[in-house]
Amino acid sequence: MTKTIDYFFSIGSPWAFIGLEPFAALAKEQGATIRPHVIPLIEENGGIYSRNRPEARRAYWIRDLKRWAALRGKVLNFDNRAALSDPSPAGLMVAAAIETDEDWLKLAAALQEAFWVRGEDIGKADVRRAIAIAAGFDSAALDEHGQSDAVAALQKASFEAARTAGVFGVPTYRYQDELYWGQDSLPFLERHLRGEKLAA
Repeated sequence: MTKTIDYFFSIGSPWAFIGLEPFAALAKEQGATIRPHVIPLIEENGGIYSRNRPEARRAYWIRDLKRWAALRGKVLNFDNRAALSDPSPAGLMVAAAIETDEDWLKLAAALQEAFWVRGEDIGKADVRRAIAIAAGFDSAALDEHGQSDAVAALQKASFEAARTAGVFGVPTYRYQDELYWGQDSLPFLERHLRGEKLAA
């Protein structure tokens, strides 16, 4: 039986970035198909953007993120991030790759690496297009398709699937209707994929 994992994520999430490689490796190892959904946080389900959290929690969030990044072999760039544009348009480019059945995983990794490691402003069209070209994509076509009705419909469907399932934050993995929130939940997802699901 085919194993299918719904993967809810955003390009602007550092947690999605540092968990992307181990998640992709896990899915490959288990012969699982990834069904990707580019979504924002779902505030009505309890998602809270970092900018809206108390300072003490924001400070801990950064320390914990640095610890996990080091564990995953990543060094994140936290300098001058307030000057960077909203990365949502880069998410639409990835959604366009999903909708046209291109290698969205490769594109997402390239954009997130640029954003979180090198501090590049992927919210700007010329920046993200250059990254996509270097990764082997027709960046102009993907960027334009990201504004299409087809991608808008895909985004709406992804959001509704996430909201209905109870997703609130990213990344979230859903396997056999069980949700696993956060890249630190990958060990639980792995056990489930192996048929060793823990009791709820």
